[in-house]
Amino acid sequence: MRIIYIAGLLLLAVSGMAFQCSKPVEEGTVYTGKLEIKAICMNYTLTVVSGNIDTSKVEGSWTDPTTNTSYENAFALANPCSFPDSIQAGQEFKFVITSPAAEQCAVCLAYYPVPSKKLHIRVVNQ
Repeated sequence: MRIIYIAGLLLLAVSGMAFQCSKPVEEGTVYTGKLEIKAICMNYTLTVVSGNIDTSKVEGSWTDPTTNTSYENAFALANPCSFPDSIQAGQEFKFVITSPAAEQCAVCLAYYPVPSKKLHIRVVNQ
């Protein structure tokens, strides 16, 4: 009888953990961003289109030295491995700022200029 009781408790614990892991989590402020430049080797420049972002986290104004085009509230993508490849230059999307996390992908070393400020983000509701 005791074994059945322990097995039942384990089953409840495991099912409780599975329920917690499957809950969608959307934490933090949701911003609207735009992929401005999708350059070689994941050198991406993005801008905040809407949302009250702390201006210390982005470049208030940044000019691409290659094209001499200026962008407001610009930042570089700090976590390119988790950015959806389906988003193209000029496209807007929703995102939240996240904490740095380990990424496992190959990124080549070719360079294209990006803003000095970088953000770790996660695209939501795409």
